[in-house]
Amino acid sequence: MRFNPKADISGGRVTDVRGGGGGGRMGNIPIGGITGGGIGTTIIVIIIFVITQLAGGGSGGVGTGGPEQTTDRYEQCLTGEDANESADCARQAVALSLERYWAAALPQQAGTQFQPTPIKTFTGGVSTGCGNAGSDVGPFYCPTDQTIYLDTTFFQDVLEGQLGGKGGDFVEPYVLAHEFGHHIQNLLGTMGQVRTQTGPDSDAVRLELQADCYAGMWTRAATGTTDSAGVKIFAEIDDADITEALDAAKTVGDDRIQQQGGGGVNPEQWTHGSSEQRARWFTTGHNATDIEQCDTFSASTL
Repeated sequence: MRFNPKADISGGRVTDVRGGGGGGRMGNIPIGGITGGGIGTTIIVIIIFVITQLAGGGSGGVGTGGPEQTTDRYEQCLTGEDANESADCARQAVALSLERYWAAALPQQAGTQFQPTPIKTFTGGVSTGCGNAGSDVGPFYCPTDQTIYLDTTFFQDVLEGQLGGKGGDFVEPYVLAHEFGHHIQNLLGTMGQVRTQTGPDSDAVRLELQADCYAGMWTRAATGTTDSAGVKIFAEIDDADITEALDAAKTVGDDRIQQQGGGGVNPEQWTHGSSEQRARWFTTGHNATDIEQCDTFSASTL
């Protein structure tokens, strides 16, 4: 993955906050647990994408841990060259590309007005419209405030360290594209279709696989996205980047997480889909020519 050094990435909606959360759990949001072992002990593992407010909204968090303050973490992220040299600036460039892609694709393909979603990075804890979240939650989208939240230590500490992912510079873009996919679902009203929250054919699994499909759509089109002056944001996304995205998708499959937790594979507890399904639906999106091809809710087989 390489960015165009001449691209203006200053429009990427990424901010870093400190001090806004008390580290408590969000209310009414399934963080993700695996029941493993013969005594039914719940092994809490980090699922990369949190299903938030599946029935259509509501908060119910815990008290805040003090006023939120914005840092200067992204002030020096101005050009594609900055993005090539800094993971923080790469994040901002990806955010800009995602926004530019969906601002055009959503009205054209779905007839729906696009609204941007900001990305907030944090360390330790953060206060959100869905309640307070600690770093153990992993990256997530909150539909109440239409914001993506990300503790950037997740990728090394959890995705690679705990779940055994291979890593790579395109892993985070895949994750951000998936979370952006949840924002698109929120704008389309798809989140309101979720009624069943566990099981291999559940609405929750369909929601997550669709977000993977949307991530694939953006990945294919990303090298064509431009800044406000029409300069391409990306210089290159190659096959190795696609391989990294597919590995990340497989790493966070429900069956893989259950196996990593030491228990057997139990599809009735799935909330996000298997490793094979997640990779396949990302590939479906990558090959898609229209958003309707990502309609997991109408698919007879996931």
